Amino acid sequence: MGKNKKNKNKSVTSTKKTTKVTNSSEVIISNNTEAQATKKHHKLGELSSTAICGNDISSSVLYVSALAIFYAGQYAWVTLLIVSAVLFLFRKIYGEVVGALPLNGGAYNALLNTTSKGVASFAATLTLLSYMATAVISANEAIHYLHHLITSMPIIAGTIGLLTFFAILTIIGITESAKLAIGIFLFHLFSLFVLSAFIIYYLTQHGFSQFFANQHAPLQNGSITMAIFLGFAASMLGVSGFESSANFVEEQEKGVFPKTLKNMWIVVSVINPLMAIFALAIFSISILQSDKYQNTLLIEMGHHVGGSWIATMIAIDAFLVLSGAVLTSFVGVSGLLERMTLDRIMPKFFLKKNKRGSSYRIIIMFFLLSVSVLLITKGDVKLLAGVYTISFLSVMTLFGIGNILLKVRRAKLPRPEKASWIAVLLAITAVLIALTGNILMKPQGGRPSNLSVFLTYFIPSMIFIIIMLTRTALLKLLLNFIHYLFDPIKNTVSSLDKKILNTIDEINKQQFVYFTKGDNISMLNKVMLYIKKNEHTKKIKIVLVKNANNTIPPNFESEIDVLDREYPEIKIELVIMDGEFTPELVRELSEKWNIPINFMFIGSPTDKFSYKIDQFGGVRLII
Repeated sequence: MGKNKKNKNKSVTSTKKTTKVTNSSEVIISNNTEAQATKKHHKLGELSSTAICGNDISSSVLYVSALAIFYAGQYAWVTLLIVSAVLFLFRKIYGEVVGALPLNGGAYNALLNTTSKGVASFAATLTLLSYMATAVISANEAIHYLHHLITSMPIIAGTIGLLTFFAILTIIGITESAKLAIGIFLFHLFSLFVLSAFIIYYLTQHGFSQFFANQHAPLQNGSITMAIFLGFAASMLGVSGFESSANFVEEQEKGVFPKTLKNMWIVVSVINPLMAIFALAIFSISILQSDKYQNTLLIEMGHHVGGSWIATMIAIDAFLVLSGAVLTSFVGVSGLLERMTLDRIMPKFFLKKNKRGSSYRIIIMFFLLSVSVLLITKGDVKLLAGVYTISFLSVMTLFGIGNILLKVRRAKLPRPEKASWIAVLLAITAVLIALTGNILMKPQGGRPSNLSVFLTYFIPSMIFIIIMLTRTALLKLLLNFIHYLFDPIKNTVSSLDKKILNTIDEINKQQFVYFTKGDNISMLNKVMLYIKKNEHTKKIKIVLVKNANNTIPPNFESEIDVLDREYPEIKIELVIMDGEFTPELVRELSEKWNIPINFMFIGSPTDKFSYKIDQFGGVRLII
C-alpha cells in the first residue's frame, strides 16, 4: 500500500503539510472494528417513543383544564382549542427541523447548525431548566396524589424517593424505561376513557343545564378578550412536553418522530378541551375556581359521577402519569446534555457511559440538581412555576426561530416536510402572546412573580454556560492575573504557568475536519471564520475527495496557501484523496485520525446528494 501511495502522490508546493490518498479503500478496518461500527443498538418504536414524551404532555389534563377555567371561566374550552391549533402548527415546524437535522438536542441542535454555539447554548439552558422544573414539580405533585391514598406518606421524602427511582431506571437503560412508560401511558388513557364514559352517562341523566348556566356567569377578568388572553396563556402549559421527543430522536426508529408529534397533538386536542367541557357541565364556575378544585379537579369529577372507586382510580392514574413525566425529564435531559458534552460545552467528564450505554454521570448530576431545588424551595415547588412556564415557552419560540434560520441559511438541506412561512410566524406569535401573558399574570398565594423566579435560576445557569464557552479566554485572563500578582515569586509562577498552558494546549489540540467539494476561497474563508469564532483549535484538515465528478479546481492549492498565511494561529493541512465521499469514508477517517465525527464539518447538501445527513453520524453544517 505504501508503494502504491508513493507512485500516485504528487508534490504540492505549500507551507502546510499536504497528504494525498489514492483510494478511500486503503483505510483498512479490522473485521472486529467493522462489526462494532455496523452494530445497531435497539431503537424505540412509535408506542415507546410516544409513551415517553406522551406521559409528560398528557399529564397536563390533571391541571390545565382547571387552570384554564380559573382564568377564562366558561371560555376555557375555547382557549384549549386555540392551544390545539397552535400545536398543530408546531407539528410541521418540529417535523421540518428535526427531519432535516435528526440529531438529539431539540432547539439546541437546530440553532447549533444554523447560528453559533452561544445562541444554541442559550436554548439549551432554557431546555435544561424546563426539564428540571418538570421533574421536581411532577414528582412532587405525584406524591401529593399518592398522599390522598396513603395519608402517612411524607411529601419531601417521597418526592426524593420517586426522583431516585427514575434516576436509577434511566441509568439501567432507555429500553427498560420505555417499557414502564408504555404501561403508564396506556393506563392513563384507559382511566380517562372510563372517567369520560361515567361523565357521559351522568350527563344523559342530568342534562347540560349546568353547562348553559355557566355561560351566563360573570367573568372575573372583566372582558371576554382578557379572559381568553389569560386563559390561553395559562392553557399553553398543557403542551409542555411536546419538545421532549426532539431531544431523544436518535434513540427512535426511522420515521417514528413525526408520528410522536401527531399522537401527542391528538391526545392534547381531544382530552384537554373535553375535560373542560365536562367540568363546566357538572359544576358551577364558582366551585371550579376554588382552590380545592384547582388541585384535584379530575378526582372531584370522578367522585361526583362514579363514587369513591373512580376517584381512587384517577388518583392512582395521576400518581403514575406524573411519575411518567419525571421519566420523560430524565430521558430528555440525557440526550440534550450528552450532545452538549460532545460539543465541548459541558465538561467531558459527563461523557462516561456504563455497560448499558447510559450517560450515568449526566443522570446523577441532574438528579442532584433536582433534589437540591426541592430542598431549597422546602417542598413549595409551585415557586418553580415561573421557571417551568417561561422556560418551555421560550424553547418553543426558539424552535420556531430555528425553523426560520433553517429556511434562510440551510435552504438546500433536504427535509421530509416543510412548514409554511405563515404557519411559522403565526406559531411564534401565538407562543410570544402566551409568554407575555404568563409574565404579566399575577402570582397566587403571595408568591414572587414568574419572571423573578425564572431569572433566579436562569442567570446562574447561563453564567456557567458562558464560562464553559469562554474558558480558554478566562484561563488566559487568569494567567495574566497570576503573573501580575506572583512574578516576584518566580518559582511559584513558573509552576502555575506550565499547568495552565498545558490546560489551554489540551483544549486547543483537538483537530477539526472540513470536507470541501472544491469551494472557492470566499467560502473557505467563511469556514475558517466560523471555526475561529466557535471552536478552540490550532489545526484543521481540509479534505477534498477527488473523483470523476469532482476534480481539483484551478489554483485550489495556492488558495489554501493564502488561507494558511491569513490564519497563522490555525495550522491548515490539505488532504486530497481519490474515492467517493460516503458515510463509511467519514467513519474511517474519524477512526484513523482519532477525530470525533461531530468535529467534522460539511457544507449544506442539496436534494441531489446521495445520503441523508443523519447517516454521517453527527457531522455538522457550517455553510
